[in-house]
Amino acid sequence: MTDELVYGTVSSQEAIELEERYGAHNYHPLPVVLAKGDGVFLWDPEGNRYYDFLSAYSAVNQGHCNKKIVDALIEQAQTLCLTSRAFFNNKLGDYEKYITEYFGYDMVLPMNSGAEAVETALKLARKWGYKVKGIAPDSALLIFCEGNFHGRTLAVVSASTDPDCYDGFGPFMPGIVKIPYNESAALNEVLEKHGKNVAGFIVEPIQGEAGVNVPDEGYLKNCYDLCKKHNVLFIADEVQTGLARTGKLLACDYENVRPDILILGKALSGGVLPISAVLADKDIMLVIKPGQHGSTFGGFPLACSVAKAALEVIKEENLSEKSYKLGQFFRNELRKLNHPMIKVVRGRGLLNAIIVEPKDGVEAWDVCLKLKEKGLLCKPTHRHIIRLAPPLVITEEQLMECVEIIKSVFAEL
Repeated sequence: MTDELVYGTVSSQEAIELEERYGAHNYHPLPVVLAKGDGVFLWDPEGNRYYDFLSAYSAVNQGHCNKKIVDALIEQAQTLCLTSRAFFNNKLGDYEKYITEYFGYDMVLPMNSGAEAVETALKLARKWGYKVKGIAPDSALLIFCEGNFHGRTLAVVSASTDPDCYDGFGPFMPGIVKIPYNESAALNEVLEKHGKNVAGFIVEPIQGEAGVNVPDEGYLKNCYDLCKKHNVLFIADEVQTGLARTGKLLACDYENVRPDILILGKALSGGVLPISAVLADKDIMLVIKPGQHGSTFGGFPLACSVAKAALEVIKEENLSEKSYKLGQFFRNELRKLNHPMIKVVRGRGLLNAIIVEPKDGVEAWDVCLKLKEKGLLCKPTHRHIIRLAPPLVITEEQLMECVEIIKSVFAEL
C-alpha cells in the first residue's frame, strides 16, 4: 500500500471528500476509489489492484475497457456521435438488423438506461392491451413480483416492495398488481380473476438485487404458459441476467422461454455507454406510432457501433459457455467452505451470492470490507447477502485465487 498517486491527479481521500461535499447522497459506496480498469481488474489512484466481483452490476461482462468495444467507440466518436431520431443515421439500421437476428425478434426499440427500457416495455404492454387485446380505456393491469428491482422511475417504484425504493415517493401509479415471486399459482389466481384486464406480467428470471434469487425449475415456463392462456404479454427483464451472465445468452433460455417482450441493458455496451433495448415482434412493437415514445439518444450512432461490438464479443469469446462452466466450478468451491456464518451459496453462471448469518455484529458489509482489504471488490445487497459477479473473461486460475481470498476472509472472522 502507498499514498503516492499512480493514476490520475486526485487521491482516494480527496475523491471521497469531493463526492461527499458536492454529490447527492443517494449511494453508500464501499470506501474504495477506482481510477483504472482492465479485464477483471480495477486499480485505485494509488495503484492498488483489485479483482472486480461486481462488474458494475453485470454491465462489464466483457471485461473492463474491452479493446474491441473501445476501438468501436473511438472510431465512431471520431466520425459521428449524435443525430437524434429526427433523421436517419447510417448505423442504426445495421445495428437493428444485427440485434434482432441475434435474439430472434422482428424489431427493436433502442433506449439508454435499463430503467428507460423497462418503462418502454410497460408502455408497450399497456398500448398493446388497449389496441390489440381490447382492454377498456384506463383499465389495464400490469403484474409484478414481490422483491423485484426494475429501476428507479416513479412507475417502477410504484411496483416495488422495498421501502428504500418507494418510501416518500407517492402517490403511486395505479394499475399494478404485486404477487409473490417463484409462485406460479399466485399468477394463475390473479389471471383467473382479472385476466381480461391484464396487459403484461414482468419478471426477472433471477432476482438480482433481491439477492440472486433463483426460482424453482419450471417456474418461468409455467408463468409463460399462463400468460399465453390468458392472452397476456410475458415480459422478461434481462437487464442484469442477460448477455451470458447466467451461463446462457439469456436466463430465460434455461427453460426455453421466449419472452413476448425482452428487456436488455447493462452489458449491451460492455460498460462503455448507457445502452438498452426492448425487443418484440411486429404485432406488439408496431402499436407505438411516431411521436408516442422515444429518446434523443436512443439508437444514436455511437451507441449502435458500441452495442454491436459488445454483442460480437459475447459470441466470439464464447462467454455464455465460459460463464456456465466457471459458475459451476465457483459454486462448488464456495460450497466447500465450512463456516458458521455461511448459510447458502446460490446462483447460475457467474451471477452468485453467499447468504450469511450475521454473527457477533458482523454483517455482509463487514465481510465486503475485509474482502476489499485483500484485493477483492464486491457489494452486499441487504444486510446478509454478498453478491459475487466477476467479468465473464475471468480465468479458472484467477477464480481459484479469488476463492482463496474469500476462504481467508471467512477463516479470520
